[in-house]
Amino acid sequence: AYNKKRKETWGVCIFIAAVDLEEMTFTFTELLKSVSVSVCTFFQFLKEVDVNMDTVSTKVDSTVSRLKKKYDVLLALYHKFERTCGLIYLEQPSSEISTELSSILVLKNCWITFLLAKGKVLQMEDDLVISFQLLLCVLEYFIKLSPPAMLKEPYKSAVTAVTVNGSARTPRRGQNRNTRASKQVDTDTKVIEVLCKEHDCNLDEVKNVYFTSFIPFLNSIGIAASNGLPEVEVLSKQYDELYLSNKDIDARLFLDNDETLQPDVTRYSQSKTTPVKNNPDEEFNPILPQTPVRAAMNNIQQLMMILNSATDKPSDTLIMYFNNCTVNPTDSILKRVECLQHIFRKKFAEAVGPGCAEIGSQVTRIYGWRYKLAVRLYYRVMESMLKSEEERLSVHNFSKLLNDNIFHTSLLACAVEVVMATYVRNASQSDTTSAETHLSFPWILNVFDLKAFDFYKVIESFIRAEPSLTKEMMKHLERCEHQIMESLAWQSGSPLFDLIKQSKEQEGQTDQPEPASTFNMPFQHNHTAADLYLSPVRSPKKKASGPSPSATSSPDAQPAANSQTQKPQKSTSLSLFYKKVYLLAYLRLRTLFSRLLSEHPDLEPLIWTLFQHTLQNEYELMRDRHLDQIMMCSMYGICKVKNVDLRFKIIVSAYKELPNTNQETFKRVLIREEQYDSIIVFYNLVFMQKLKTNILQYASNRPPTPSPIPHMPRSPYQFSNSPRRVPAGNNIYISPLKSPYKFSDGFQSPTKMTPRSRFLVSIGESFGTSDKFQKINQMLCNSDGQLKRSAEVTAAPKPLKRLRFDIDGQDEADG
Repeated sequence: AYNKKRKETWGVCIFIAAVDLEEMTFTFTELLKSVSVSVCTFFQFLKEVDVNMDTVSTKVDSTVSRLKKKYDVLLALYHKFERTCGLIYLEQPSSEISTELSSILVLKNCWITFLLAKGKVLQMEDDLVISFQLLLCVLEYFIKLSPPAMLKEPYKSAVTAVTVNGSARTPRRGQNRNTRASKQVDTDTKVIEVLCKEHDCNLDEVKNVYFTSFIPFLNSIGIAASNGLPEVEVLSKQYDELYLSNKDIDARLFLDNDETLQPDVTRYSQSKTTPVKNNPDEEFNPILPQTPVRAAMNNIQQLMMILNSATDKPSDTLIMYFNNCTVNPTDSILKRVECLQHIFRKKFAEAVGPGCAEIGSQVTRIYGWRYKLAVRLYYRVMESMLKSEEERLSVHNFSKLLNDNIFHTSLLACAVEVVMATYVRNASQSDTTSAETHLSFPWILNVFDLKAFDFYKVIESFIRAEPSLTKEMMKHLERCEHQIMESLAWQSGSPLFDLIKQSKEQEGQTDQPEPASTFNMPFQHNHTAADLYLSPVRSPKKKASGPSPSATSSPDAQPAANSQTQKPQKSTSLSLFYKKVYLLAYLRLRTLFSRLLSEHPDLEPLIWTLFQHTLQNEYELMRDRHLDQIMMCSMYGICKVKNVDLRFKIIVSAYKELPNTNQETFKRVLIREEQYDSIIVFYNLVFMQKLKTNILQYASNRPPTPSPIPHMPRSPYQFSNSPRRVPAGNNIYISPLKSPYKFSDGFQSPTKMTPRSRFLVSIGESFGTSDKFQKINQMLCNSDGQLKRSAEVTAAPKPLKRLRFDIDGQDEADG
């Protein structure tokens, strides 16, 4: 055991040195073989070796991240490949099949062909969806080459139908080589249609991959015109060149069940949770755990169901809104969409890299299709937003909003991000694993030259305007907003700093972006995108109600000063941003605190007070830095002054285990212009120097006044998995729509779902007699009455939980 551990240590040290020195004279798989360790064990051991935050460099971190992503995608695809081949090929075909041609040989050929195609055509290692679509193309090619006697139904019938139609599976020897190639690459799509139907894949997208990427690949390596199955040795030799140049994972070893590529069983079993029954008498209908590929296909299907009926151009309703504007925005909107499409394709080609110059550049057509979907979503959400604003403000002329370039660019960027994230999802089933890729957010901000602070203004309204968004996409957009609040909005050049400066200049340095006195007030999610984009000086307390016709071009264009004595009004966008930042900051602090200082509960309010004070009064410390860096320094500073032994080494060790964290956050902190170092150096040279006087006050007899704890609202981005009971004791529950396991026939019928209540109302199905509706109405009325009575006898207002449609653009108080 000692020698094995020593061997593993040497392996990790050699890997770290080779990456840092850029002297990789071996492949990653060769290293794993030499020290007899699996991929997952190696990664775990590397994490343990990095006990000090400077043991492993950020260069090694990024290399490991890339390897993890590639391994996760390959593992998910190979498991899907195995299961799919089991559904296609017979284990023991009839004796009429040649002994030289076995299903094992076909599978081996097929997998290596796929690996070669993936390496040559797809430069995006993390694109699980396109990789799977390419795998279907490879399977289709080999199914057509296979004798029908080897195949199960419905593939056997599909191949027979292709043969009857005149597309020969195996080209005749007497045919000209070019003729054979054209025969092999026929336009019959019977087999690919069956594959797409069986795997809930969009046929048009798979055809796109087939004709723009797979066929050119076959021609480039010279097997499209081969007679029968391609030679394994020829394929392996070509894959060898690819694998040795990348120096990473030899994915052929999946075929041998090689121990170095075996997954960590505990890591994948954690994702399989068992639903809890509330009542043992209720029917039990567990939801099966989804594979990464199945989850990806379901998310895409849900997106397609939203957008299939949408149009590529503005609808008649949108055109009506455009025509109502003082300045018609139609031409500028159409030109912007077209212009950004060209920019998107160009930037995507650059992101993919020079290795995609020939065949790979065809993939940009696929992303052109995704942009087209995003445009549909953009128009759909815009229309929904305008309808909501019309009901909220009783106006019809949105000229100022619809002629605002930043609003449109942000809205379109958000639509593109939703579509991209739906397709480019992480293959790992572990929620704690970073799902970031080089095409992930904030990539789209750089593509559209959009400031993060401007983009944040549209996120919440976007989610409200599109209720059909999946839970995963809501979580993704919430994570995008968190990234903006953590660091992206605090980058140099962000409009945020100008807004803060203006806010403080209005009433001198005593003015605050968001007063601490408002922290414990209910957090109202009642600001729309129009408020945030058009009203940098609108008072948060001022409620818009029936503005005059002269103001209808901008619902927020209220005069900044109606009299000489009126106080300057605060920025709505800045006020809301700071509220959200404080809430996020406190939640993150509370999570880290519970892991490190649960035995010292008296320290939490002190750390929060220092943390909040820094964000409010020393906001320049956030410039080009991260919210968590200030959090960790605040925690360390208070512990130091209160003589509690908590070292940075312990803080960062716990921090690494939090979700959505990056080691670069504490390994590479800005010290001064273009100079970076560890968080310890930042604390000593920057944070402590700036806040020394304030920190020392916590040890005095007159410590600073504690900052109030932010009010904890229910997030507008999340909905509960478990049914919520309607108040007042009646047996009525509201349950979110469960994601169906398979989409072959559209959404799962409501009759297949398990209600946790006495009645189940389903749109589209007969409900029965009207007395059921009357009974539900009666119970809801009783609930409302009890709520009102309880509100009358209590001093503090209770948040209402009654369901209603959001007709005036504002929520009930959060509960």
